[in-house]
Amino acid sequence: MESPNHTSLDSSVFILTGIPGLEQFHLWLSLPVCLLGTVTVVGNITILVVIATEPALHKPMYLFLCMLSAIDLAASFSTVPKLLAILWCGAGHLSASACLAQMFFIHAFCMMESTVLLAMAFDRYVAICHPLRYTTVLTDTIIARIGVVAVVRGSILMLPCPFLIQRLSFCKSHVIPHTYCEHMSVVKLACGDTRPNRVYGLTAALLVIGVDLFCIGLSYFLIAQAVLRLSSHEAWSKTLGTCGSHVCVILISYTPALFSFFTHRFGHHVPLHIHILLANVYLLFPPALNPMVYGVKTKEIRERVVRVFQKGQGTGLKASE
Repeated sequence: MESPNHTSLDSSVFILTGIPGLEQFHLWLSLPVCLLGTVTVVGNITILVVIATEPALHKPMYLFLCMLSAIDLAASFSTVPKLLAILWCGAGHLSASACLAQMFFIHAFCMMESTVLLAMAFDRYVAICHPLRYTTVLTDTIIARIGVVAVVRGSILMLPCPFLIQRLSFCKSHVIPHTYCEHMSVVKLACGDTRPNRVYGLTAALLVIGVDLFCIGLSYFLIAQAVLRLSSHEAWSKTLGTCGSHVCVILISYTPALFSFFTHRFGHHVPLHIHILLANVYLLFPPALNPMVYGVKTKEIRERVVRVFQKGQGTGLKASE
């Protein structure tokens, strides 16, 4: 018979506290969060619209960028509204089902994004190392299948986590010292044996981050070998330039992810608010910065965005005459 202090997950209500130790700064912290959320929505929708309306951009690299923008938008909508509600008015209450749903979608979208970044590295590898086979390897069908694989992979790897949590009982506080329902933050509140949850969470993270980073690194090692064989310095710089945007996005995405992962697992002396700030940097910055990186560094996208704004200004001037 369960102790009266033990509650099943079905009857639980969790409370997200935000960033412990920085409660007095919540209102100020909401300003950059709101800015990053706005930039994420505007930037990624701009990327999607520009690529969708420009037939010249219907190429593998830009189609993968569309997938990345769609995932970034979905991930942002999974986190930013609740985060702002917590920072603005302390509305951190979540039912168990809502908490598990948020946990599933946030982590699944992160896994999907990692898969798309790997696909983009493969795209650059084929374009540079096997240019004559580029159009036959990366056909529209193959690109669509890669998109499906990204969604299925992220969903399947994350699916066991909510079910593993549902088997647990909660005898401790239901207060989660975090800004969202992060997997391990919820597991730490449970009683009993949580080893299956910890082992599976670590395994899934290593399968995604470890495997994808290894494959991305291998792709760029082979690209570097191909580039070094080029005799022309101009061809060398032009070839590397085509990879610049993707390398920037990889650094923006994986650097905070790795910092957050390692400090969470091994940084036992790191203050809790640093853990949570790193986790939020990982969720908020890449979706906001990715479209800016591609918009600035990719000539084709930059030119089309400028053209769209020029058309809008021309239409406004004609209407005012």
